[in-house]
Amino acid sequence: MNVQPDLDFIKDMKSAGGDTLKKCFQCATCSVVCPLSSDDNPFPRREMVFAQWGLKDKLIGDPNVLLCHQCGDCTAYCPRGAKPGDVLGAIRAYMYKYFGWPSGLAKLASSGKNLPILIGIPAVVVFVMWLISGGMHIPSAEQFAHAGYGHFFGHWEWRYLAKNVLFIDLIMLPAAGLALYASYKGVTNMWKKMEEYSGVGEALYRPSVPQFIKEFLWPSVQEIIQHNRFRECKANYDRVRGHLPLLLSFLALFFVTAYSAFVQDVLGIIWPQLHGPMSMWNPVKILANVAAIALIVGIGILWGNRSQMEADGQASRTFYDWFLIWMIMGVGVTGLAAEIFRLIGLASIGYVTYYLHLVSVMMLFMYMPYTKFAHLVYRTFAMAFERYRESAYVKNPLNDD
Repeated sequence: MNVQPDLDFIKDMKSAGGDTLKKCFQCATCSVVCPLSSDDNPFPRREMVFAQWGLKDKLIGDPNVLLCHQCGDCTAYCPRGAKPGDVLGAIRAYMYKYFGWPSGLAKLASSGKNLPILIGIPAVVVFVMWLISGGMHIPSAEQFAHAGYGHFFGHWEWRYLAKNVLFIDLIMLPAAGLALYASYKGVTNMWKKMEEYSGVGEALYRPSVPQFIKEFLWPSVQEIIQHNRFRECKANYDRVRGHLPLLLSFLALFFVTAYSAFVQDVLGIIWPQLHGPMSMWNPVKILANVAAIALIVGIGILWGNRSQMEADGQASRTFYDWFLIWMIMGVGVTGLAAEIFRLIGLASIGYVTYYLHLVSVMMLFMYMPYTKFAHLVYRTFAMAFERYRESAYVKNPLNDD
């Protein structure tokens, strides 16, 4: 067998936390302790072999790499300190960059040396929009109490909050649109690679879109929300305590954001009085505050957990892992702090905090398809592919078994 290793791929893996790969001597302990492994699927030993050989094309089409929840069992029991969990995390980081669109932005978000630029892009965009809007003023205590941050991007006297909503939409909708389209492009290309790797050809069972959602995608989403596979992990079960409230908080905040956008952007056109801060006793506002606290608590647990794993030598410190933690913590802390400053009437500090919040949210949207946050999309579709692959073999008219 003529093996052609991809040296650039190996270099990328090492820089993303896979530098312990050379310590692996194929004892298969990782496959014995991993709950994803089976007799016909020696995970992650097979992936460690492919990684040592630099077989990029095999790994980027391997759904097992994305099915891994990096619970740490394999790393905790590895007698050589090869840290298979970190190696697989490094492969996933490479996949997000490889499948990322546009490729320039994907490469930019993959390295810590680009952090000033990664922060600078949304910081400049929000600042320029603030200048263009004419919002260059700090409101009086009375205005701040009445409109909150509704005057941040300036206002029109006859409908004072419409302008603020407009500029926020001009900032966030393109960022969210980029994330959605880039995720679609990435998942589509990944799916093709997984079909090639798994031998699922064009002649096999092809469901319609409604069938795909019902039979494969929705069950995968349910499994993720229930955290079934997380609960199978033994060495690092505490991750469930952080990851689950974080996931639920994102779902709740998505609902709150969609509700607020509909009320202010749609209904607010007809009834301008719907603009402005919600009552603290509004059920949606209560949900938003509970979700914000859950987000901070969840990411705080993951922060402490990751720090402890690094201190114990069970994980390597990488930009790939920490960039997402920093972004999520930034979104949660600045959002909650901005509300507190509004409630106590500190407009000047509140405006600065709100600016940082907008920058943090834009970063989370814009870089989602290229950072560790991308696992939310890629892993979901890898789990759907796992179900599809099993169904395809059963329903394949060419299958004689």
